[in-house]
Formats: sequence, C-alpha cells, structure tokens
Amino acid sequence: MARLVIASNRVSLPTDRAAQAGGLAVAMRETLRQYGGLWFGCSDRISPSPDAPPETLAAGKVTYVTVPLTRAEHDAYYVGFANGTLWPLFHFRLGLVEYRRSDYQGYLDVNARLARELKPLLQPDDIVWVHDYHLIPLGRELRKLGAGNRIGFFLHTPFPPPDVLVVLPCKDDIVEALCHYDLIGFQTEEGARAFRDYVAGIAQDSEHGDGAITAFGRRVAVGAFPVGIDTAGFVAFARKAVDSPDARRLKDSMADRSLIIGVDRLDYSKGIPNRFDAIESLLTQHPEQRRRFSYLQITPHSRSEVGQYRTLRRELESSAGRVNGKFAEFDWAPVRYVNKSFSRQTLAGFFRLAQIGLVTPMRDGMNLVAKEYVAAQDPERPGVLVLSRFAGAASELETALLVNPIDVDDIAAALHRGLAMSLEERRERWQAMMDVVSRNTVITWREEFLAALRHAVALVA
Repeated sequence: MARLVIASNRVSLPTDRAAQAGGLAVAMRETLRQYGGLWFGCSDRISPSPDAPPETLAAGKVTYVTVPLTRAEHDAYYVGFANGTLWPLFHFRLGLVEYRRSDYQGYLDVNARLARELKPLLQPDDIVWVHDYHLIPLGRELRKLGAGNRIGFFLHTPFPPPDVLVVLPCKDDIVEALCHYDLIGFQTEEGARAFRDYVAGIAQDSEHGDGAITAFGRRVAVGAFPVGIDTAGFVAFARKAVDSPDARRLKDSMADRSLIIGVDRLDYSKGIPNRFDAIESLLTQHPEQRRRFSYLQITPHSRSEVGQYRTLRRELESSAGRVNGKFAEFDWAPVRYVNKSFSRQTLAGFFRLAQIGLVTPMRDGMNLVAKEYVAAQDPERPGVLVLSRFAGAASELETALLVNPIDVDDIAAALHRGLAMSLEERRERWQAMMDVVSRNTVITWREEFLAALRHAVALVA
C-alpha cells in the first residue's frame, strides 16, 4: 500500500499533549499509523536563521518533519497573508481583509521553501494530502520540482463565491495554484460550486459530468467531503467524563439550573459577541428565565499576534461584564466567560450536562463542536443544538434549531424555545442528528477523500 504524506501548517507531534486534544489532529495521526507515512509542516519554533534545517521525529511507522521559520517568514506567511488576508476573506469578512504584496510574496516564498524541503523526502508512489489555506501553493511548487505524485488538497474553511473572491488582488494566481492538485476537496457542495464558478469565469474551462474540471491545462477533480468526528470515541468520552471531578464541579455549581454551553477558540468568525447580546435579549424579553440557566462560554485565546484578535478579546470581556452587571444577583450570574483550554474528555462531559449547545459562527467551513455536542448527549435526556445556518454542519444537522447569527433576537428566541422544549421533541431532533453524525464520521471523510484522490489520478493517467 502506498505511503501517505500529510502536509499542514502545524504538525500534531506525539509529544504535544495540547495538540492531542483536537479531534481532527487525532484522526490524522491515526490515519498515518494505519497507512504509515510522513507528517510535514512548520515548526512552532522561530529560528534566527533562514537556513535552519528541518527537525525530524520518528514514532513507529510515522515520521514527523517540521521546518522552523524565521520571524520575518512567519509574519509575512502566517500573520500577514494567511490570517490577515485569506482567513477573513474566506469567511466573508471583507472589512477585515488586509493585503500587502510583500506578505503575499512571503507566503509564496515560504511555500516554495517548504516544497524544497519536502520534495527530497517523497517516494515515487507516495500519496500527498495537503491541508488548508496556508499551503495552497504547495502543490504547484512540488510540481515545479518534478513531483509526479498523487497530490490532493483539502480546504477546511469555507470558499467564497466569485463576487467575494474578486476582492483578492492575487485571486487568479491562487486559483491557478489550486489547479495543480489532482483533487480539491471542500467541506460543502456550496464551496465546491463557488470554486467551479470562479474557474469557469477566468479559464478556458470545461466541466465533466463527474464533477471534475479541465483548467489551465490540467484535469482537476473537485468535490465536497464533509468532515466528521470520531463519533464512537466521543460518545465513550462523554459517558465516562460526565462523572469526572470537573463535570461534577460544574453540575454542582449549576444548582439545578439549565446549562447553555459554547466552546470556540477566540476568533471573530465565531459570532461570540452576538451570543452575549442574545443572552441580554433573552433575559430582557423573558424575565421569567432569570436564574433558570447559566451560559458557559469557553474561549481559549488564539493568534494573539494579530491585532484584531486582541481587540476581540477586550470586546468580549466588556460584553460579559455588561450582561452580568445588568442581570447578575449575589448568587447567580447569567454568563460565565472562561479563557482557558480543556481536554476533549472534559469538554465531552460538559457537553453531556448542557441542555443547549450554542454554536453560532458567522461563517464556518464545518464546525466540529456542533457534531461533538450531538455525540455527547444522553440518549434518554438529550439537549438541544442551536446552530448557525451559515456553518457547514447546518447542511447535515437539519433538525437543530437553525438561526441567523447576525440576528440577536433570533438567537434569543431559539434559546427560549430550547429551554422550554419537551423531552419528546428533544429526543426526536437529537436522534435525526445522531444518525447523521454516526454515519458521516472522520473515518468516512478520510476514506472517501483518499479513494477519490486515487480515482482522480487514474482518470488523469
């Protein structure tokens, strides 16, 4: 069986316990353990030298290779273009897009450097799977160096429609770079369609009945592959973790009140400020809900080097204080805002205790928290998922209470409905979602993508 090579911005090393908390990171590591192979990406270490060699770690059948970047490389490639330009653009936040030609050149230069480090490590029959917006040009750079391997790309974020993508000055170069992959995978059919539509407008494109396109002299397979979770594993986590010391402390602190929970890293795409406003709206419009619930928002800090994230952190702290200042009593506060990370096991226990899971991103590629919340529920007394209709998961979890994350009163109304929902309706809605989450797992996603990549290359050959 061919060896699998995974390329991503960050590598989940077996020695990194924090990285092991992520469900997708765990799935990637298990994939490599099954197939044998290489995980390649950037190091967390900033190097003073642009010539610093890669760092290698072997564990069983898996080799981990990380490339240290200089501060200048990191700032242009990661802070500047990847997260200052592509991230807000791909999440439809045009007012937050920052673009500098020097950052884009740095982005291209780092991808070229990564390709130079990766190419000598490749064996002729390796299957290469490149992940996410940081590494869009990596496939093209590998082709320039003569790599004839099967190379697939998966975008974990949304992909914007042509009338949004047109804002990006280097848009045509980015799209052309994507066409050097044999397979491009998106979270939803909406994203795949947006890509096809843009390519059709700038290239002599022909679309085939199997979803593939011919553009820039290459035939490229394009498809939707919704990411799932390790459903059985998360169910087991939740069953066990609900009796953990942390879960018991949380349950005792609720004093028989309902728990509303949100878990997101600090990011403006997650819609967290509107959730705080929705709690204020709920308590204003329905004063009978006072003291009947507490909303726990867990938000670990991220990307602290990006100014927009520091601003968001201050905004959230202010909003939580405002809502609590308006409604809290000496023995109850409606909002608990926590800036720390918890293990997946602990979160599974928290999810199982929560009557409402609040997942309202402004735009999201998929959002695995929504699926983990569903998997964690007690089948006898499941909770209610309040979900943004602009999350990729909404196309699968249709029996969630779908809301417009911009509409604070819409979120408040869904919370009120969820708190009052009958057990019978909760079970019916949960079972429909659980059927989907059990069927479309992370293993399903992995196997369907790799099978499509093998088939796509067979078509090209």
